[in-house]
Amino acid sequence: MEGALGQAGSGVVAGALGQFKPGEPLKPQELAGRYGVSLAVVREALIRVVGEQLAERLPNRGFAVPAFCDRRWQEIAEARRTIEPVVLRLAIERGDLDWEARVRAAHHRLARTPLYAPEEGAYLSSAWSEAHRAFHRTLLEGCGNPVLLDTFDRTWTASELGRRWSAHHTPDRDAADEHRQLEEAALARDADTAADVLTRHLTVTAAILADPETRSP
Repeated sequence: MEGALGQAGSGVVAGALGQFKPGEPLKPQELAGRYGVSLAVVREALIRVVGEQLAERLPNRGFAVPAFCDRRWQEIAEARRTIEPVVLRLAIERGDLDWEARVRAAHHRLARTPLYAPEEGAYLSSAWSEAHRAFHRTLLEGCGNPVLLDTFDRTWTASELGRRWSAHHTPDRDAADEHRQLEEAALARDADTAADVLTRHLTVTAAILADPETRSP
C-alpha cells in the first residue's frame, strides 16, 4: 500500500481513508506501520488531504476522518448535478473524433478494471477509482473549457470520500450499466439522454449518502 499514502493523488489517499469510519482518529505512526511507509510520507499526505477537506486537523489532537455531514454531501451532489450535465452537453456539441476515441478507450478501461481488489479490502480498488475518474473527466473534456474542467476536478476530489462510503453500502449497484449508458448516449451525440443519465447517476450516489445507515461505514 505504499501508493495509497505515498503518491500525490488525493483520490488514492481518499481510498485509504475510505476504510475508516466518519470521525475516526488518524494516527500517523499507526498509518505508517499499516501501509509500510515513512512517518514523513504519512504526515505530508494527511496535510494535503486536510487542505482538500478529505480529513480534519484537530487542535492538539492530530488528524481525523471528517465527521459524516449529509448536508455537505448533498451540497457537493447538487453542485455536480448542476454543472456536469451542462458541461457534458457542451462536450457532445464540440467534441471531435479524437474525443470520441478517448471516450471509448476510457470506458473500455473502466469496464475491464476490477471494481474490488482483495488486498485493498471490500472497497473500490485504486485502479478502478482512477479509471472511473478518467472516464467521467474524458466525457467532459470535449467541452474544451479548462475552467469548467478545473471545477470538475475540484468537486470530484471533494466527493471521493463520500463515493467510497456509498459504495460500501451498495455492493450490488450496477454502476457498469450506468457508465455504459453514459458512453452510448455521448457517442450517439444524444445530449438530452446523456445529460439525463448523468443526472440520475449522480442522484443515486447522493441518495445513498442520505440513508442513515451510510453514516457508519
